[in-house]
Amino acid sequence: MMPSQRLQGCRSLHLNEDNGRFVLLAVLILVYLLCGAAVFSAIERPSELRAHGRWNGTLLNFSETFNISLQELNSFLREYEAAIAAGIRADALRPRWDFTGAFYFVGTVVSTIGFGMTTPVTIAGKVFLIFYGLLGCAATILFFNLFLERIITLLAVVMKAVRERRIRNSGLLPPGIRHDFSAYSLPGWKPSVYHVMLILGLSAITISCCASAMYSPVEGWAYLDSLYFCFVTFSTIGFGDFVSSQGAAYEYQSLYRVANFCFMLMGVCCIYSLFNVISIVIKQVLNWMLEKMSCLFCQRCNKANAFLARRNAIRPGSKARQGRPGHQPDSDGPCDSDTEGRRLSGEMISMKDLAASNKVSLALMQKQLSESANGYPRTVCGSSRHNGFSGGVGALGIMNNRLAETSNSR
Repeated sequence: MMPSQRLQGCRSLHLNEDNGRFVLLAVLILVYLLCGAAVFSAIERPSELRAHGRWNGTLLNFSETFNISLQELNSFLREYEAAIAAGIRADALRPRWDFTGAFYFVGTVVSTIGFGMTTPVTIAGKVFLIFYGLLGCAATILFFNLFLERIITLLAVVMKAVRERRIRNSGLLPPGIRHDFSAYSLPGWKPSVYHVMLILGLSAITISCCASAMYSPVEGWAYLDSLYFCFVTFSTIGFGDFVSSQGAAYEYQSLYRVANFCFMLMGVCCIYSLFNVISIVIKQVLNWMLEKMSCLFCQRCNKANAFLARRNAIRPGSKARQGRPGHQPDSDGPCDSDTEGRRLSGEMISMKDLAASNKVSLALMQKQLSESANGYPRTVCGSSRHNGFSGGVGALGIMNNRLAETSNSR
């Protein structure tokens, strides 16, 4: 394969930053889903097969004992499943559609938890739910975002105060500005995203542990099942296999329902905010991966460009970049560009670079023409006059001045 063909194939793989981040995230999510499916299938599939075997044996034993056909028994079980969907249970449960039950239902709707233990069965209820959920979910998501902003502001104030106090106590400040230090210190300072993520994570863990300590004795769940319920609820997944506050009666029932509402509200706010912060960290990781991948493609392009190198190629701007003290190329920008590839490989410049170079030359030529017309003497060193490299206008003048500097340095 020719070098130019390899270079063209390499460049065809390049995407802009936003599209590259989107494609990379989609691929990583797909891989994440495949890995999760493999893990859950390996863990849960054997238990599912055993449960099917036990249930088939129970049905067969019941059919033989009471002389009922399997078709009639399955028909009865379908009726029971329909009753369960309507909220009817063998054990006594709280009413689903009284005011407190309906309030619990709309709370699960607007928070996008959606346990599924209560669903509307009438046409009017289903139609009303569509419009009610549309506005309620949007308003709740806005509330969660504003909650995250308040959390970040509070953390910024607290951490800034701690930092200022630490600087004061260190004795590094001059005595004259210690009293007025808080007025102008750390302008616009905000906490690190990792500090916010750590604090939100610890807050979510604390709320989950406290809520699980309440659910275990009241609902009769194991502590691990209570933690599982907290995560499923606070993350708004809402499977519905565990649902709190569904018993017909509880000891201190009013207090329990208020505490249940408060724990759910705080937990959902913390987990939602934590998800937003984690997404920022994931975006930073994606940017780092894109930078590494871009640099890898850039190295391949440079190797391909090496075959097209020319010794006397024009590389405008390289002297200016090298001459700037402390100037470094922008590491955040993409390292694969046609301009940088040509400058590093020695290939002839593109039309874009040529036009930019001509603009600079035209500006200098206009300045020199203006000075010549107004009679302003141009500063020319005596050594350059002695060397003969002086005079001229436009590109000739620029070349003479450059040759004079070179000759003078020698």
